[in-house]
Amino acid sequence: MTDCICYGGKGGVGKTTCAAATGLSLAAAGKRTLVVSTDPAHSLSDSIEADIGPEPTELKLAGALEPETNHAAELWAVEIDPETQQERYEKMARALAADLRSAGISLSDAEIEQLFSGGMPAGSDEIAALDLLVEYVDSGEWDVVVLDTAPTGHTLRLFDMPGVMGRALETAQSLRGQARRIGSAARTAMFGPLSMFGTDGDDESLESFQARLERARDVLVDPARTEFRVVLIPEAMAIAESERLVTRLREADVPVERVIVNRVLEDPHEGCPRCQSRQARHEERLAEIHETFPELEVVTLPDLEGEAQGPESLSVIAERLPS
Repeated sequence: MTDCICYGGKGGVGKTTCAAATGLSLAAAGKRTLVVSTDPAHSLSDSIEADIGPEPTELKLAGALEPETNHAAELWAVEIDPETQQERYEKMARALAADLRSAGISLSDAEIEQLFSGGMPAGSDEIAALDLLVEYVDSGEWDVVVLDTAPTGHTLRLFDMPGVMGRALETAQSLRGQARRIGSAARTAMFGPLSMFGTDGDDESLESFQARLERARDVLVDPARTEFRVVLIPEAMAIAESERLVTRLREADVPVERVIVNRVLEDPHEGCPRCQSRQARHEERLAEIHETFPELEVVTLPDLEGEAQGPESLSVIAERLPS
């Protein structure tokens, strides 16, 4: 089975760096690995220093992260294009509503709200991420999928989306049933906008899409397959937001085993009072993090004095991260 490692947290704490370093380390250890970025503000390409598009692209390893085994290192990366996916889902939802009205079906305000609330079109990038995650996991092409999620709010919507979309799809199914009762003309009108869920004329296509979202949730909450790692930096606001994130993830039954504390100053310059003070502050914050998350493993990553980009910098991070 394909395993999943998810990185999430406050914006700007280094989630992409951790995901990229983990992907490189896993690939170097002989694991067929795919790194997926769901963050609309993609920086995975910059971190790995490679051209990455909306389709999985195979990358080449070099330098310190060449394969550690006799197997060839296999690493792919993909940046999900939220704009394209949003257009896809928004078009489907609006076409569905228009065709239902043209077929003479009355849409209540509550039904319209269920069709569009939380997922269409506002959350279409999260829907796309879930849909594609199932595709990547079920393809069998990779041993591990490393998910670089968007900042906290988007990440939580990602885990809420199967339930939200489940309600919307149930409403759509009810409305489709009404269309069946008023004749074949209405049914034909319905299949056009719903064709994205499966082949034309496939009565089970809507249910199939809902099943994929439910499967995505099953994968994300399976502790035998998935681990969510919360990334933060040694600052009060990041600690508070990470505590809220861990709480919400646990409420959603998402397995969380460790927190990753990035950019910790470990070796300050001698004769630099400001550096010494910063190190002392970081030590205080680390003690607070251990107290806040007593049941989680705390992994610290060094401050590299700048963004970690390219194999050489990422190898320093990869050495400290669990595979």
